[in-house]
Amino acid sequence: MKKSNLSWIIILSLLILFSIVGVFYPSGFGGLDDPAIHSGDVAWMLTATALVLLMTPGLAFFYGGMIHSKNILSTMLQSFIAMGAVSVIWVICGFSLAFGESIGPDGFGLVGNPFTYFMFNGVTGATHPDLAPTFPFALFAMFQLKFAIITPALITGSFAGRVRFRSYLLFMVLFTLFIYSPLAHWTWHPNGFLRNWGVLDFAGGTVVHMSAGFAALAGAIFLGKRKDFGTEVRPANIPFVLLGAGMLWFGWFGFNAGSALGANSTAALALMNTNTASAAAMLAYLFYDMAKGKKPSGMGASIGLVVGLVAITPAAGFVNVGASIFIGVAASIISNYAIELRSKTRLDDTLDVFPAHGMGGIVGMLLTAVFAQEVGLIYGEFTTFLYHLLALLIVGAFTFGGSYLLYKITDLIVPLRVSAQSEKIGLDISQHNESYDFQYKSDKLL
Repeated sequence: MKKSNLSWIIILSLLILFSIVGVFYPSGFGGLDDPAIHSGDVAWMLTATALVLLMTPGLAFFYGGMIHSKNILSTMLQSFIAMGAVSVIWVICGFSLAFGESIGPDGFGLVGNPFTYFMFNGVTGATHPDLAPTFPFALFAMFQLKFAIITPALITGSFAGRVRFRSYLLFMVLFTLFIYSPLAHWTWHPNGFLRNWGVLDFAGGTVVHMSAGFAALAGAIFLGKRKDFGTEVRPANIPFVLLGAGMLWFGWFGFNAGSALGANSTAALALMNTNTASAAAMLAYLFYDMAKGKKPSGMGASIGLVVGLVAITPAAGFVNVGASIFIGVAASIISNYAIELRSKTRLDDTLDVFPAHGMGGIVGMLLTAVFAQEVGLIYGEFTTFLYHLLALLIVGAFTFGGSYLLYKITDLIVPLRVSAQSEKIGLDISQHNESYDFQYKSDKLL
């Protein structure tokens, strides 16, 4: 039996095992008559949860359109498979690690107890006084799941075209358990230490985008350059990029406005800031390109608007609409310049995940501490900004160093890089036996 076949048998066996455990584990689903339930909040959070899930297929089109045509399907599948793998891991213990009973001193929580909500035991239709006071706790868990899904999917753009599929699956599971979930606990759990320091992250600028950005940087460094690095690669399908960017913009209203955790005025503020920052960033990116002598492009517009969405995420419910314009413009110009700098180095971050998502998240995080109502620098307060600087150092070191370690562990178990021949053929054929143009290659090429 081939070693690769054996590894898939083991993975399938684990899935079957947990499916059997799920049948016999007493989870239940009570709380259906909780008088604290607010139907308007339930309706909005159901909608927001669906919107956030739509972002991952949007990301698949966004990344898939940018890559070489021989890798378009593999790149898109790396986003889609996250919806399956992370969903199952989240139910088993990921949600517990993020939002379970806090392990750590009072006010300095480090991670949740993995058995608090093991197999979603205790995740019911009742409200939760701290996390979901007006809608079912189960809905909160599913809303947070969508954030956990898209984070490892964001990372894939940095190593697109050269990673083995089963290695990526393993890394994704490890990242969700050991990087994403603890970071979510630090930031959003009532006992998380970043939250208790006053670090503001309305919808995931730190938890999602900075973590993905630094993990992407670590991945690009660990996997090294593609064999054809330095040669011009034309995007496979720019209409896909535009479609993906549009889906991301649409879904991001659930991402940010949904993080108000209710149908309220904060959700309206977050929605308004989200749209405005994205619009300003798209314009700034295009105008900056044109000021450098480039022509306005669909790629530029798409990247710019996504950078604006990333940057406003931590600030969406904390700043006024004027600040959202500044945040979008500043992040867009900085990310544009960072992408230009990256292109002059030997770092092969295939789709510029760190310059776009990482730098966008960093800019958004710091500017949140500048413009946040009542506690920002412009209001004469320094404490929040200083804690954001400290959080930037801690999160950057944790996500970069931790991810690099997970890449090494994954590589020891299943080599991350595909062979040179597989990379030359393209991952669509070599990893999945599929082709974007439906012209399947001869077996002699494999």
